[in-house]
Order: sequence, then structure tokens, then C-alpha cells
Amino acid sequence: MNNEISNVQFYGGRLVSLIPFGLFIIIAILISVLKAPDLRGMWAAALIGIMVTYFLSKDKEKYAQAVIEGMADKIAVIPVVCWIFAGVFAQVLKDSGLVDGILWAAYHVGATGTLFVIIAFVASALFATATGTSFGTIIAGISVLYPAGILLGADPIVLAGAIVGGAAFGDNIAPISDTTISSAASQGADVGGVVKSRIRYVIPASIITIILLAIFGGGGSAQEALPYDQLSQHMNPTGLVMLIPAIITIIFAVKGAHLISATTIGTVVGIIIAQLFNLNSFSNLIYIEDGAAQGVFVNGIGGMVDICIFALLIMACVNIMRVGNGDKALMGIAERFISTVRGAEASIAGLTLGLTSVMGLNAPPILAIGISYARPIGEKYKIHKYRVANILDAFANTLCFALPWSPALFLVVSLTAEANSVYGEIVPVLSTGQLGIWIIYCWALLAVMIFSVITGWGRTYVGRNGEPIKSLTLSGDNKDHKTNIGV
Repeated sequence: MNNEISNVQFYGGRLVSLIPFGLFIIIAILISVLKAPDLRGMWAAALIGIMVTYFLSKDKEKYAQAVIEGMADKIAVIPVVCWIFAGVFAQVLKDSGLVDGILWAAYHVGATGTLFVIIAFVASALFATATGTSFGTIIAGISVLYPAGILLGADPIVLAGAIVGGAAFGDNIAPISDTTISSAASQGADVGGVVKSRIRYVIPASIITIILLAIFGGGGSAQEALPYDQLSQHMNPTGLVMLIPAIITIIFAVKGAHLISATTIGTVVGIIIAQLFNLNSFSNLIYIEDGAAQGVFVNGIGGMVDICIFALLIMACVNIMRVGNGDKALMGIAERFISTVRGAEASIAGLTLGLTSVMGLNAPPILAIGISYARPIGEKYKIHKYRVANILDAFANTLCFALPWSPALFLVVSLTAEANSVYGEIVPVLSTGQLGIWIIYCWALLAVMIFSVITGWGRTYVGRNGEPIKSLTLSGDNKDHKTNIGV
């Protein structure tokens, strides 16, 4: 951050500059406990913190300027711009029938029972990785794959857990997901490098998940109902061609292309392919209906508005903390309890896990913790920005999806009730209490990441030219701590 306002003084000292964050967290937890973990509530929480702290600043004009500079900072603007482009790309894939193609493929390979559960996990992971939306994946998966799987002999609870786990997989690894963009931007890292370095954690978690799904996935016996007759309206093999723009975008992002470049190319290719295969039309890109603009572009951008506004407000809170030297006070407190690289990583993991678990959301805590705490402590211990981003993102995509008060699980319950109203008692309504333990991928990823932090597996440091290296001898206060990948 290169601020014109370098110092703002507060009545009560520099710790007062932490009030915006403090009030934000308190209010965010409160509305989450009241079962309303909505991003718009987070807007209010951040704004209340900023407004309250205004009256405690000694120079009101400098304080106001600090708020504006925080919102205008590059760290805030980068994810906002990326989300806008990613939102349009994801909308193109969703509106062009990708999920219909995935369902057709799953059904026509003859998958039943346990095999269908495994395919549902893979299909959901694929869809979420392509679109970058966990909730969109849950909506598509539970609406279509859930009743289809039950009619083909899958265990309902394990099947629903597999779909949610696949959604979490994509949220964690997709170059265009809000959590990937947030974790990378908060550390000043490139998305492609972060995604490539993240694969080492995702693979073992996925293998564990598939093994457990293979053991527990088959619960019922295939029903006499004809799934094809009931689900054919949701099947379209042509939809599989939309994997082409998804794969192109992922390849460009992983190879280092800016996310704007990757999503722009993917969007254009997706629009052309959808037109050629009659999956969508140019007229659906933007049109006027009932006196308002509608269409792929409008809906894609509109779906990202809430998280964009939140990012701007949270960056204002961060800048207030910095110009008030609250970040130095926070680091001073942390240093009393942390003396090793492992301890630094564990503190980042613990804060992320705690805040995401309470709030039931993942991207907002990643931004808040990543910028205000994880980045400075990562720089102090010379932990590479990819590693810090991966710790933030991976832990944020675990309990957030698996605890009974998770918004994701409430969404599943609502969708299973809708499916039940269509298919009857064959397709049961689930409860959040039933689901939590069966979000197997999230528990597997949590175990992998705890192992990684404790043992140092995958830990990298900042090399001479900024590249990740596996070992480093720290200097200064930590000169006695020889660190390497296994410590």
C-alpha cells in the first residue's frame, strides 16, 4: 500500500484503529449466530466500524482520506475487477447447459449406487472448477444429481455430501473462484502460481474422499421408477462442449495469464461455442425486459456486486488500521505467542478456521485475515506468498461447508425439500445435522492441511528473486531457527 496519508492519530492510542475490524467481526458473528450470514449484513458491519471509529480520530479529514485511499488501493481493486470478469464467464457456462451435459454423461456411463456417488463428486468438482461458484454448484447438483442418484441406488446423505464436497473442491482450486482471487490478491500473488502450488494438497484430499465414498456411497437399491423419463429434461450431451472454454480458461490461468485475459478469452470462446451448438444465443447476452436490462452480462456482473462492495469496505478497515499503526500493535501481540514458522502458519490457519466456521462464509474472512494479519506475519517469517495463500484458502474451504449452521447446508436442506415435493418419499429431505460429517472432502482437506502445517510438508520460503524455495535460515530475532520443508 502506498498511502498519501501515512499516520492518523486516535483518542485512546493506536489500538483504537483496530475498532473497525473488531466491530465488523462482532457484528458478523452476531448475524451469523442469528442464522443470517449474508454478505449485505457484512457490508453494514464494516461500515458501522468505520463510522464509529471516525469520531475517535483526532483529524477527521485525514481519517476520511484514509477511508478513500483504502478503497482505491490496488489490493482492493484487483479482486473486484477479476470478480466482474469471472462472474460473466461463469454465467456463460451455466446458461449454456454445462451441468446438463455432465448429468447426461454420468447417467449414460451406467453409473449406479456407489459409482454414481463418486461420479457426482467428480462432476460437481468439475463444474465448480469451471464456474468458480460453490453455491451455484450445490444448486445444480442437488437439483439434478441428487434425485437422479437416489433413483439409481445411491445413499442420499453420502450423495449430498459428495456434491457439497465437490463444490468445496472447486471453490478451493478454481482460478476464477472468489476464494482463490481473495487469497491470491491478499498476498500480492499471481492466481496461476497459487493454483499450481495448491494442487499438492488437493490431490491427497481427493483420493481420501473417493476411497471413503467408495466404501459408504451405496445405500439403497435402484428404484423401479424410470430416471431417464423423469430427468431427460435436464440432460443434454451437447452441453459437454462447454468444457472447452472452461479448460481453455483454466490452462491460460495456470500458465500465468492474467485472470482478466484468461476469463475474457474463455468468455468469447464460450459465447461462440454456445452459438454454434445452439446452446445459447447472442440475443441472451443482453436484452431489455420489463424496462430493465437482463441477460448473461448483466446477471454475471450482478452476481458479483455483493462481494465487490464488501472488498472495498474491508480494505477501508485495513487502511484505517495501518495508518493508525494498529497493525504494528497487532503484530506485537502476536509476537508474544509466536516464535517459529510453524507457529506463524498455525496462527493463520486457526484464525481462518475460526472466523469461517463462525461466519459460515469463506471469501470475506480470507480478505480480512489475509490482508491485516497473514500477509505481514508471512513476510516477517519469509513464508512464500503462495504458501500463505494456500493456508488461507484451504482452511477456509473446510468447516465452512461442514458445520450444522453452514449456509451451504441450509441451502442443501432447502433444495432437498424441493426435490422431495417433485419425486415424493423416494427422495428424502435432509437436515444439516445429518449432513455435516458426510462432507468428506472438507474433512479430508482439513486433515491434509493440519498435517502440512505441523510437519512443514509443502512449506516454501521467499527466495532471492522472490521464487519459492524449500529451506531458509532466518536472521535477526529468529537466527537460531534453521527452517526447512520438514520443520
